[in-house]
Amino acid sequence: MGLSCASEAGAAEAAGTSPARIDEIARATVARYQLPGLAIGVIEGGEVVFARGYGETVAGSGDAVDPDTLFKIASNTKAMTASVLARLVDAGKLRWDDPVVKHLPQFRMHDPWVTQHMTVADLLVHNSGLPEGGGDLMLWPEPNHFDRDDIINGLAHIKPAYGFRSGYAYDNLLYVVAGEVAAAVGGASYEEMVRRQVFQPLGLDRCRVGEIDRKAVGNIARPHRREDGRNMPASVEGDTIPAITSAAAGGIRCSLDDMLVWAKNWLDPTERQLQWLSADQREAMWTARTPMPISQRRRDWDNTHYYAYAFGFRLADVDGAWTVSHTGTLSGMYSVMTLLPDSDSGFVVLMNGQADEARTVINQVLLKHFTAPQDNATVAGYAARIASQPASGEGSSAPDTSARKPATATALSSHLGRYTDPWFGEISICRGDGGVRFTSAKSPRLRGQVMVVGERLLVDWDGPGLDEAWLDFAAPGVSPALAMAKVDPNADFSSDYEDLAFERTGNCD
Repeated sequence: MGLSCASEAGAAEAAGTSPARIDEIARATVARYQLPGLAIGVIEGGEVVFARGYGETVAGSGDAVDPDTLFKIASNTKAMTASVLARLVDAGKLRWDDPVVKHLPQFRMHDPWVTQHMTVADLLVHNSGLPEGGGDLMLWPEPNHFDRDDIINGLAHIKPAYGFRSGYAYDNLLYVVAGEVAAAVGGASYEEMVRRQVFQPLGLDRCRVGEIDRKAVGNIARPHRREDGRNMPASVEGDTIPAITSAAAGGIRCSLDDMLVWAKNWLDPTERQLQWLSADQREAMWTARTPMPISQRRRDWDNTHYYAYAFGFRLADVDGAWTVSHTGTLSGMYSVMTLLPDSDSGFVVLMNGQADEARTVINQVLLKHFTAPQDNATVAGYAARIASQPASGEGSSAPDTSARKPATATALSSHLGRYTDPWFGEISICRGDGGVRFTSAKSPRLRGQVMVVGERLLVDWDGPGLDEAWLDFAAPGVSPALAMAKVDPNADFSSDYEDLAFERTGNCD
């Protein structure tokens, strides 16, 4: 369980952090962004000085969030996946410069040269040439019917957006591949490797990966979306939460207490933790590998001059202090872990609502608590800065599609049929529900009504929380026969419709 108020106060008094101040930040964030639940932990000088939960695991349930509540940590999983590989390197079973094909002979990228030269290290640092979020439609939305073999086979069909090792673009698929490398070398599934190599030796007793028995595990936060001003559970999970294909990229769930153990392992490791991972591999994990672009906001807010991706971590200078961090984002779940190694300090925040701006703000306020305490940063202050200076410098770039109307089968008669993309598989655009329906064979949530907006077509998905897509049919004889694109070009990059290239393969049944 988390620290009691008394033990928080004692530890914080020695370290200089006021629990009341952290509590104020947490409550202000929950109130301003109407979050269903939040858990926050702070480490200072190598000691946990604050660990508390706020709100509910499920809105309206009365079940309180506490430091034992399981949250999806999303892409904070990536550092754990990288650590499994680092442990295998320590054991002499793997080298960072091993070609991926040495361990996964079936692995293919679009370019045969890249296939032969991509190393295990390359899988972790977002410099492969894949487009940002390339192939993520094989992972999300969940549930879907893609497996890890589909991902390994599909990579060969995703065209690169830039040269191998010549730039940065965030991807998830190669972390799934990294998990399969760990499985091949370790002789057990990715899930079992994480349990053996990370959870068990570090004592992360509440962390879970793979299938979860909800009743046996208990105290699990559910993701939420905002709907009509209310927090609504974003998914309905039964008594058994199934294993997911994307586990190595973002599928681990942990409690705040376990995330604080994980953070302390990096900041101020015990003798046992030092035996868990050697000094050489700890250094390798935090060595800059791929330079990342520095936004104007980051320059203005943090005076950042250096920003790079390491093995599952991001490195940056903030107000002259070295930081190591990562965020995690899944529909209705947000996380962040930020470490300041030179002072053995840092924090973890876990949220179970629509919380993109909330995470940005609370991360910034907590960060300034360490790097610029004289600023007396507040939630309201950073929220106001975001409101006055949007990150993009503009409002939403989504066009007005309110004049949409259902497409008719008669008008689209020449386009009705089945289409196949080499990595996404088959879709159908056929008569249904009095109009025309788009249906994906392997991603059942991607189903919706085809609508007409002016001279264009879009898919109005049946379920909430999905980015709408344009449908662009080519003239007869032109390839690809069908392309797609996000209606809002600034929508989530994981909605990578632009990477799809469909050819017509048959008529509607």
